[in-house]
Amino acid sequence: MKMTFKAFAKNLFGAKYERLQRSIFVCLIVFWGLHITDWKIQIAPFIRYLMLSFLTAGVMWQTLCAEENAARMQNMLMLPFDNRNFVNSYIAALGAYTIFTRTATLFIVLLAVSDWKPIEIGGSAVCTINAVLMTAAIYSLKKYWYVCIPWAVTVVAGILLFGNTAWMLPPLIVSSIFAAIHLQRTDGYIFCSQKEQKSYRLKQHRHFAVWRYLFRYLGCHKNYLMNTAIMWCVALVLPYFLGKMENLAVVPMGFAILSINTPVCILLSCDPDLEQAVRFLPGQKKAFCIPYCLFIFVCNMAANAIFLCSWQNGITAFMIVTAVFFALQSAILSVLLEWFFPIRNWKTESDLWHHPRKYIVPAIMLLIAAAAYSHNSSL
Repeated sequence: MKMTFKAFAKNLFGAKYERLQRSIFVCLIVFWGLHITDWKIQIAPFIRYLMLSFLTAGVMWQTLCAEENAARMQNMLMLPFDNRNFVNSYIAALGAYTIFTRTATLFIVLLAVSDWKPIEIGGSAVCTINAVLMTAAIYSLKKYWYVCIPWAVTVVAGILLFGNTAWMLPPLIVSSIFAAIHLQRTDGYIFCSQKEQKSYRLKQHRHFAVWRYLFRYLGCHKNYLMNTAIMWCVALVLPYFLGKMENLAVVPMGFAILSINTPVCILLSCDPDLEQAVRFLPGQKKAFCIPYCLFIFVCNMAANAIFLCSWQNGITAFMIVTAVFFALQSAILSVLLEWFFPIRNWKTESDLWHHPRKYIVPAIMLLIAAAAYSHNSSL
């Protein structure tokens, strides 16, 4: 088991575990920076548990679904292996990657800005471990949704109802034990199930090839569509919070927040074969970048339109023009980043989705929105 775990861990953390070292160093810097500010906020324990659980489960699920991991597993499955050790090593490696590279950052931030009791730290550890084991178990049982959904709902309900007391721990421990027992009996081949590869290459169509490619790519990656749907839900409720400020200058801030739609902005980075074809084939720079920019613009405008329809204080022509401006500018900047600064040397799709580059365009849009807000306030 030790050798199998090392094989998976080195694929995720690097040959010398440099990603793990870098993650721990960043967490220490973040904790120290927030701790010396002495800035504290009140966060209920069950809110912290939910945040840690949902983040861990989301990243773990995304990592399990990564096609790159499935390709690596196929190579390892060609060799003789003990099924139980193989599954334990695989889940342990993915769990360690999820916890130390993603969950640890959120935990450090919460630890620095809020007051914790020792039992709450233990509760956070139980929630995180349960999220890893439960997500892996549900992934292996995803065909039996009628079992997975009640299980997940029961765990979330338990955290909501008993998250502020110690009564939350026994159900989570039972859930973790149940997931661990199920994983001991799970076939290792179930974790390397390849998705059906649909044909969505540019060369198959002469007209509207880029649009066909983009829509087919999203059709093959349902989690990308899910992220877009979540952004639309954010666009639906965001006016409720910004509307309380009773200042039209906050509307651009909403448009800037809605520009954080990572999946549609990394389609060149996540497909190295496409990037190579686009860069080497003649005339592809203009043929690809312009439709790609329009595609992101349409996605941004859909979210902005939902935002405007949910705005309760009346829509003006200035707000519509601002929505178009922010959608177009964020699309242009996103395409420029993809063309000149593509993300390379990533291990899983989680690395792409959580790469610091994703905040560059929203940060620029927020600066523009803040400048508009300051100008309006001065008037």
